[in-house]
Amino acid sequence: MPRDVNQRAKATLDLFTGEAELIPERVKDPAAVELGRRGGLKGGNARAAKLTQEQRSEIARKAAAARWSSQPT
Repeated sequence: MPRDVNQRAKATLDLFTGEAELIPERVKDPAAVELGRRGGLKGGNARAAKLTQEQRSEIARKAAAARWSSQPT
């Protein structure tokens, strides 16, 4: 559906009058979803295993500074 109010109203009216057909939502390929999920599950643990305690501490310090800074990001 369009974001514009007028376009959305026309699209809704077209659907009710039968001038337009409802477009089905895109379906994700389950195989691609599984591949992405597997990579995502490995990524954080692999990165954490490679970091030293000092590196993890520095990353956490920067994250806390960004989280609590007064400027919006």
